[in-house]
Amino acid sequence: MNYNIKQKPPSAEQFSELRAKVGWGNIDLHMAQQSLDNSLFHVIACIDDNVIGMARVVGDGVMYFYVQDLVIDPKFQRMGIGNALMREVEIYLTISAKKGATIALLSAQGKEKFYTSFDYVERCGDPLGKAMCKFV
Repeated sequence: MNYNIKQKPPSAEQFSELRAKVGWGNIDLHMAQQSLDNSLFHVIACIDDNVIGMARVVGDGVMYFYVQDLVIDPKFQRMGIGNALMREVEIYLTISAKKGATIALLSAQGKEKFYTSFDYVERCGDPLGKAMCKFV
């Protein structure tokens, strides 16, 4: 299977469709576009004009970077696309995140091992406390 990696955002429609395919629910397209517009970095995987995966980085671009929405269409999972997208994210972070910056993410349940292969560590609570989030 041949796919292309492009450093560009998906459309709001493509973003929403990918989220729905993995069970993350539908979002308002205006909200999706605003969210994409406020991201620091985007990368997509495509077959022809079809977006089959994406990842993005959000944050302030100086001290805090957050890996967000690494999502692959379920029909194309376990084919190395997530690794290819995450490698692009890591290249961006290597260039952009200077010493003292924090890079974080929230892993989907059961996907922690994937991120440890990129040197992310689980926060068990000591010494920094456990990671927390709030969904609205």
